[in-house]
Amino acid sequence: MCPFPTCRECKTIKAIPTNQLQMNKKTVSTALILSLIIVTLTNIAIIRSAKANAQGASPQLTMPVEYINYTITPINGTLWAKIDGYYQIYFQTQPNCSFNSVLPMVYPMPPQTTNIQVNLDNRGLSWSNYTEAYPEALHHTAVGDWWMIYCLLDNLENPFVLTIHYEHPLQQINGSYLFLYDLNITPYLSPQNSSSTAYFTVRFETNITNIQTYTTKTDTEWNPISFTTTKNENSTVISIPVQSQFDDVPGDLVVLFTADQTAPLPAFPVWAVASVLFAVLLAFLLYWKRQKIGSLSGLSKTAKSTSRHEAANPRV
Repeated sequence: MCPFPTCRECKTIKAIPTNQLQMNKKTVSTALILSLIIVTLTNIAIIRSAKANAQGASPQLTMPVEYINYTITPINGTLWAKIDGYYQIYFQTQPNCSFNSVLPMVYPMPPQTTNIQVNLDNRGLSWSNYTEAYPEALHHTAVGDWWMIYCLLDNLENPFVLTIHYEHPLQQINGSYLFLYDLNITPYLSPQNSSSTAYFTVRFETNITNIQTYTTKTDTEWNPISFTTTKNENSTVISIPVQSQFDDVPGDLVVLFTADQTAPLPAFPVWAVASVLFAVLLAFLLYWKRQKIGSLSGLSKTAKSTSRHEAANPRV
């Protein structure tokens, strides 16, 4: 049995006693708002239990790396983001322990998010709309307030892996498309585990220009960050590593770009182009050969006709 208490925290926004989950809506919402002021974590948020186990203190969580894959694709005339996040989370001490308690989790979602899937160690989890039950429960970002989902985690191993998939339409601001990823990882950093890196891969399945990437700690503080670009036959892929240090946390990631059109890039491989050119050339050669044969046949017929005419009308 793990000596840790049955409470813990993960990425994002709040710490509410589990024995308060049955409180009335007003009390829970007030507790949520207060907790948002006290602690803002990253995308995955596990609500902390009020009861501490007498056997030990709450464990420190660490997440050395996380992987976030975006696919930007046109759907019904607008651009959508399809996100897949992979989070392997460790307890800083007691590496071979596990939890047998059920822990509630909340996770912020951009507006109009759909097709949400949450998995814990390859087990699908059910979820509900937390903000629908408690309208005041919103997560603030530099591009607006987000709603949250709620689900329960159980039988947590060390480490445990959360994967989360969701899809949402992109925001448009002054003719540019924009999306934000909430990346405040401060609670995972400590002097003993002082760094964490988020690896972003963004695949654009549409024609784009003027890509800009930023980190943002506040609504108005946006700092440019570098990225690398790879162009394929039918997509553009950018890679953005964001490193956070115990004493230097960059904030959330924001990506802006301009889309030339909302249609996918043409997927026309080189071999297909070569096949078309070969077919055109072959058709031309066959046409030219037929024309030449027809021309020679005409000349032969004319010569024979002339010979017959001269035989029938010999010169004197």
